[in-house]
Amino acid sequence: MTAIELHRPTPADAEELLAFELDNRAYFEHWINARPASYYSLEAVRQAIDAAARERTADTAHQFLIKAEGRIVGRINLTGVVRPHFGKAMLGYRIAEACAGRGHASAAVALVLKEAFEGLKLWRIEATARPENAGSVRVLERNGFTLFGRSLRSMWLRGQWYDLLQFERHNEIDPMQ
Repeated sequence: MTAIELHRPTPADAEELLAFELDNRAYFEHWINARPASYYSLEAVRQAIDAAARERTADTAHQFLIKAEGRIVGRINLTGVVRPHFGKAMLGYRIAEACAGRGHASAAVALVLKEAFEGLKLWRIEATARPENAGSVRVLERNGFTLFGRSLRSMWLRGQWYDLLQFERHNEIDPMQ
């Protein structure tokens, strides 16, 4: 596997990020609900990058590009950051179809957990995966996530309800100490 790195998105990434999203649109929409058609323009991607910077400053979300050999191969995000009393965030990620199965997702999750626990001092990271997405479930399990529940009929996608598996991972060092 090629080594991967996490980078916060910057305006310089806009064109490559748009190409990444367009190239993988159908693949991603197999697993998650589609972004609005209006997202797929250079201006919309630039606005999304600006929004990510504002969310980072506000400590409500932390978005990263996954790069291998300097090229975007995926995205990984910590969203819904809740600091007081919880110290938690929600993990989400996506890997380009051409790069699936190469270990990029597992490596990116390991890197973002290091950032979440050491850099951001979060206590709990949550994630969901559809049971049908065995690859994503394996990525979470490889990174020490524990299944704690199943939400029945909780995601509407392409005219059908899907269940979601609920996973959690805790910081081994209590950041409140």
